Amino acid sequence: MPYPEFFVAPMREELRQLGIEELRSAADVDAAVTSTRGTLMVVVNSVCGCAAGKARPGLALALRHGARPDRMTSVFAGFDVEATDRARSYFSGVMPSSPSVALLRDGQLVFMLERRDIETRGADQIATVLEAAFERHCSKEGIELQPQNTQRPQSPAAPQAESHQPLLKIQTRS
Repeated sequence: MPYPEFFVAPMREELRQLGIEELRSAADVDAAVTSTRGTLMVVVNSVCGCAAGKARPGLALALRHGARPDRMTSVFAGFDVEATDRARSYFSGVMPSSPSVALLRDGQLVFMLERRDIETRGADQIATVLEAAFERHCSKEGIELQPQNTQRPQSPAAPQAESHQPLLKIQTRS
């Protein structure tokens, strides 16, 4: 039985703020895999503590790096069950785990950061691993953001000024 929407909404929002597109169905996953030119990142999001304290903050730090995937997507384990199962079907030879981060090129898995790799590292170490994977498998320019997922609704009465503040504040331990 999937988690209730109100429970996962804040965890979904963390990734949306990073410009990561949600894939909610098997058809969404198939379309992303077959239509993406270059490198596709698929984050298997999760409600667990290592997703909240390590994986999502590490990913946010890594996305500050120069090389980025050409398209960034996510599925939510335990909620978007069909989409998650379909995404995992593209991760051949890898046992299902969440959270995890996969990079695919032309539909083929070229990199996988599994839960076991996340549990033993801090956010800054995860960022370093992901930055190296982005450098190896992604274009130097990557993408800026996926605007369809990062637009903030504006009230007609009070338009928001353009902000150059980060959408997600990351704190690391020294």
